[in-house]
This record gives sequence, C-alpha cells and structure tokens, in this order.
Amino acid sequence: MIEPLTNTPWLIRFRPSPQAGTRLICLPHAGGSASFYFPMTRAIAPDTDVLAVQYPGRQDRRSEPCITDLGALADEIATALQPWLDLPTVLFGHSMGATLAFEVARRLERDPEFTPRRIVASGRRAPSAHRDETVHQRDDDGIIAEMRLLSGTDARILADEEFLRMAMPAIRGDYTAVETYRVEPGATVRAPITVLTGDTDVRTSAEEAEAWRQHTNGDFELHTFTGGHFFLTDHQERVGRIVSGCLL
Repeated sequence: MIEPLTNTPWLIRFRPSPQAGTRLICLPHAGGSASFYFPMTRAIAPDTDVLAVQYPGRQDRRSEPCITDLGALADEIATALQPWLDLPTVLFGHSMGATLAFEVARRLERDPEFTPRRIVASGRRAPSAHRDETVHQRDDDGIIAEMRLLSGTDARILADEEFLRMAMPAIRGDYTAVETYRVEPGATVRAPITVLTGDTDVRTSAEEAEAWRQHTNGDFELHTFTGGHFFLTDHQERVGRIVSGCLL
C-alpha cells in the first residue's frame, strides 16, 4: 500500500507502522520517483516506518515545476522532514538521492540535538569526487541514451516515446541539479556513512566510492556488489539486510 501523507506533498508512506521504532527516509535517483523504493521495502524490518521523498515534477506532483538546484532541493526536503525526526532515522539515497541524503543530513545536523543514525549512499561517487558532466545539456535523445546506458529504467518505458517526452522536464531538471552541484570544501556530517556501489558502475569508480570516507566524522563502511549503476535492483535482499542492520 502506498499512502501519500496528507500534510505534505514531499513524503509517501509505503505501509502503516504504528509501532515503528525507527524510520527510513528514501531519496530517489535523477528522473526517479518515490515508488522506485516500494519493492525494496519488503526486505526492511516491518517495525520500521518507511517514507520516500517525492520530488516535484513527477507522478502526483507532475504539475509542479522541477527544482533544478540541488541545494534548494535539499533545503525543501530538510524542512519537510522536520516533523518526522522523532524516531532514530536513516537516510537512504541512490545516485542523485545519495548526494541529496548527504546535503539533507548537513541541514538537519544544524540542530545540535539531531544526528541521523546513518546515511546509506548508494550508486554515487563522493560529493568531492567531481566529474564534469553535461547530460542535462543534451537533446532529449541524448538524455534517453544516458538512461539506457545506466539501465535504471524499465525497457517498456524507454520504448514509450510519448511518456518519455512528457517526463523529460523532470528528468532534465534532476540532471541539471546533480550535474551543477558543487560541494562546500571540507563538508562533513556527524552521521556515519555506509556506501553501496556496483563493481561495473560507469558513473562511480571504486576510488570515488571510497572517497565518501572523508565526508563523515563517524564510522564508514563500503559494500561492493556485482553489477552496474542500478545494481540494487538485482540485490534487493542483501541491500535490505544491510539497511535493516543500519536501523537496529
């Protein structure tokens, strides 16, 4: 069951957890939506309240303009999360969502009384491991080619040209946000960081994944999976075990 929360358009709950003792906040990849995380929640402990962030410009928020600045997007998400920090909280982000999880945590940690239990950064190089990328400047066909390269979108959707053209503003907006992002020099979080990476991910090398270590004042873990950028779709159970361990 997917339950949009009535008091904010930013968060969707996948299942009711009235006895929840922990909370997992999931942040999608560029072009992605909250529903991407629904399958993974089956591997998460049932006493965890799982909330997924819904960015503007897609699904139930498709009429809203995209936010093309990652810092501004992190500001909005951090504000939306304020009422939901009453439980020990893990932030999980994949690809662009990993960078957002880091920036959202930085904003939440401005409150000296709150530190996320952990950040799980999946499928993304460290914020300081910058590459000059310009996918957002390509024409629509060029962006679709990038999506096919990363294999994170259902082939049926990639074959549906009408749907892709309709979704393109959100996709391009997300690529603009993540590709124009520059981390503040020396930026760190108090929260420990767990990194998940694919061993054949063309967008994150082993060294770039390891570089997340310099962005935390807490402990650091790195887990390498077989597969490319969207390795987690083939390793739902193992990813779920790792995330559940972070929530304990």
